[in-house]
Amino acid sequence: MASDSKVHRFEEVAKHNNAKDCWLIISGKVYDVTPFMEEHPGGDEVLLSATGKDATNDFEDVGHSDSARELMEKYYIGKIDASTVPQKRTYIPPLQTSHAPDKTPDFVIKILQFLLPLLILGLAFAVRHFTKKE
Repeated sequence: MASDSKVHRFEEVAKHNNAKDCWLIISGKVYDVTPFMEEHPGGDEVLLSATGKDATNDFEDVGHSDSARELMEKYYIGKIDASTVPQKRTYIPPLQTSHAPDKTPDFVIKILQFLLPLLILGLAFAVRHFTKKE
């Protein structure tokens, strides 16, 4: 570890979360990518979405080139104090909540698909029965 490397607290880094002041945490290091916002091939939205958290997985999932990794070094401003980074929260996929309401209509549709033909059949028999008597 270099003794001249500044150690940043997570709360401090998380405040730098806009296009004019953007810091990222990747692999335990803090980068001020503000000057790179307009040049980033993926757009500035991608960088902004990685603020306020450990962006290591986001960075690795994209599969950045060696030249991209080398370019990062010029934006390096220090290390993150790992003890200040919040523990990962259990991720609950939004699919679970959005599908819950869908189950009710699917269920209702299945019942109607079964009951509606029976109802029509019953009506047909009723009409036939009452028209015979007249």
